[in-house]
Amino acid sequence: MGNTKLMPLLNCSQYLQLKHAFSLLIVILGYTEFSIAEQPISEANQLEYFERKIRPLLSEHCYSCHSSQAKTIHGSLRLDSASSIAEGGDSGEILVAGKPDESLLIESVLYDGDIQMPPKGKLPEQEIDHLRQWIAQGAYFPPSSDEPSQTNGSIDFVEGRKHWSFQPVQQQDLPNVNSPDWPQTRIDNFLLAAMEQNELKPSLRAERATLIRRLSFDLIGLPPTREQVHNFINDDSSEAYSRLVDQLLSTPGYGEKWGRWWLDLARYTDRTASWLPQTSQAHLYRDWVVNAFNADMPYDEFVRRQLATDLMPETGPEDLPALGFLSLSPTYWKELKLPCEIIKVIVADEWEERVDAVSRTFLGLTVACARCHDHKFDPVSADDYYALAGIFASTRFAERPLISEEKYEPVRLAKEEVGKLETEIAKLKKEKPIPQGKIDELVVRIKEIKASTPFYETPLANALAEESTYVVRAGKTPQDGTRMEYRAEPRDLPSFIRGNPNRPGPVIPRRFLTVLTQEPEPYQQGSGRLELANSITTEAASLSARVIVNRIWLAHFGQGLVSTPSNFGRQGERPSHPELLDDLAARFISQGWSIKQLHREILLSAAWQQSTNSNSNVAQIDPGNRFLSHMNRRRLGFEEWRDAMLLISGSLNPSLGGPSVALDDKNNFRRTLYATINRRDMSPTFMIHDFPDPTQHSPMRSSTTTALQGLYALNGELLAEQSKQIVYRIFSESSEDDRTRITQAYWLLFSREPTERELNLGLTYIGDTKEEVYRQRWQQYVHVLLASNEFIFID
Repeated sequence: MGNTKLMPLLNCSQYLQLKHAFSLLIVILGYTEFSIAEQPISEANQLEYFERKIRPLLSEHCYSCHSSQAKTIHGSLRLDSASSIAEGGDSGEILVAGKPDESLLIESVLYDGDIQMPPKGKLPEQEIDHLRQWIAQGAYFPPSSDEPSQTNGSIDFVEGRKHWSFQPVQQQDLPNVNSPDWPQTRIDNFLLAAMEQNELKPSLRAERATLIRRLSFDLIGLPPTREQVHNFINDDSSEAYSRLVDQLLSTPGYGEKWGRWWLDLARYTDRTASWLPQTSQAHLYRDWVVNAFNADMPYDEFVRRQLATDLMPETGPEDLPALGFLSLSPTYWKELKLPCEIIKVIVADEWEERVDAVSRTFLGLTVACARCHDHKFDPVSADDYYALAGIFASTRFAERPLISEEKYEPVRLAKEEVGKLETEIAKLKKEKPIPQGKIDELVVRIKEIKASTPFYETPLANALAEESTYVVRAGKTPQDGTRMEYRAEPRDLPSFIRGNPNRPGPVIPRRFLTVLTQEPEPYQQGSGRLELANSITTEAASLSARVIVNRIWLAHFGQGLVSTPSNFGRQGERPSHPELLDDLAARFISQGWSIKQLHREILLSAAWQQSTNSNSNVAQIDPGNRFLSHMNRRRLGFEEWRDAMLLISGSLNPSLGGPSVALDDKNNFRRTLYATINRRDMSPTFMIHDFPDPTQHSPMRSSTTTALQGLYALNGELLAEQSKQIVYRIFSESSEDDRTRITQAYWLLFSREPTERELNLGLTYIGDTKEEVYRQRWQQYVHVLLASNEFIFID
């Protein structure tokens, strides 16, 4: 029952006992139901995948024979529109949506049948995998793709700049409302006006115990203590709530909670692909992000340091870990024995990944969709894409010390000497007999060098260097393989025809996006990273402010004012409250880009303090709660769920920062933020609990309820062990009767008193039994409480 790799199993006897206890308790208490629920892939994500992976592939390999532009349409099959794909060709249906293994298209590209396509040679495995994934996800093909694509030079940028997200932000006049006593902040006026226009009323304010629990999880990712709940409930001061907000914002846990939130966007990893040199210092970027949030670093500065802190005269080597946003990017395998034409494509894919991560994270635009042709929907040209790609082609990953180069130079020389000595030791170990005495002398010498060299153990951050990358042929023929060259000067890339670096077009100077500037000027300072960062926070300030404000709003309310947080283009959703978004973004900029101030305004609003109980007419008028007439009920993320268990049991190690620890290590009691993320070998526990894919930018967490999650809660070591520890804590702190202990359990887990019915149910289950059975019943009882909906959901 269940995958043993995903869920460490108890022995048979323990399993059957726990299963029986769960079955009984779930019936008695009416707790969690576990069901399989597939999370649908949004149309925006399907569109992006098609434009970035599938359309270029079809255009490169198929359209010369299977499109309306082909001189002869082979086999009566066209692949350039949704309708033509549905019709198929002379051989019948070409694909079965959702079933790649039953699709003739996959059989053909695998060369597994009579039809083998493309005829010039089998596709690379990676491209076949892209087709498989596309079909598995439903073979989405945008309807407008029946129309001719834009060609380079056809974009009307003047018209394009009229799109709502490219307009300058400005503070808005407050709308008139019929209930002026309800608003607590400017936010509430905009929300209430929209509610009233739709015949809705806001819900009542949530109870104080609910508010502090919600607030604590939102700001620090941990539940409040019983003492904190009592103090807040009994504080009659009108400033009690705002004081609590400020208190939580000032605790180190704030940076840990929101640092993890940012790492989703930054596709953070502690360990990368096995073929790359492994660094133990990736955590320096994670810790830098945490510290930046705790210090309330202005967001514009936060952006600039992550893209170009090494080029900023006002920052020092201690800030170099900020460059992890780029230097920890996914890097693909390059077998240099292969022809350089193949390696060029792999390197171009890496540049595309960086363009995508930067443009989606900071600008909410899918610029990478313009690699092969002008963007199908947004005013972003292929030339715009290569103008940005040239910046990353002029930047090389490099490890750099957290001290000045002058101080580190003696260390560099010492490490070179140590390296030579270690090489000599390796040679001596191959001799027969092994000259152990000589080896011992060299080992002593190595220790002396390390001890006598100041700063020898200085950490090396994953950072960047101003060097451009060139892929060149190693010899005169393709069979001679490939050589990578790195040159000190920056480079401008040519525009690749159909995205193929082996078909170069005109050279495009490095610069910013045309739609966000009136006359984009070529970047002149090295790679252009600092100029790009400045463009994002000045020329594109209105857009980048809208994007980050919407992301913070999404994190607090469970839904964004714009429901496509990384796509503010024409295919993205329009804002539900455009004036509110503009008002927040304009004041965010004028108030110094302070994220903590933005938190305060959102959390102090009457809207955020509403109950999750909706009024009677909401289901008919606003079933998706777009107008926020009540608070959305939200589920804990895996990190919050695990961290809460550790805190409640008294096991949590509160230390900040430092190297990561394997998530499933039995001695790992640190916050989940510090668990090792391995980009190519993710922890199974992370995978079954909706943890984001660290190979790509993740704008928002999905939330599924699956059988594997249920089995993990039933059968996993985490809940079993933490149940024991919580019982131990309850019995250590309470020497009274079971009624008192059950009350303590409810306060620890749910921040409230149990009802009389809940008390009686608990007492009935625990019963008056022998000591060994009694303790086991208690553990099973607490285990079920940990797996209950009330513990998994914030409120």
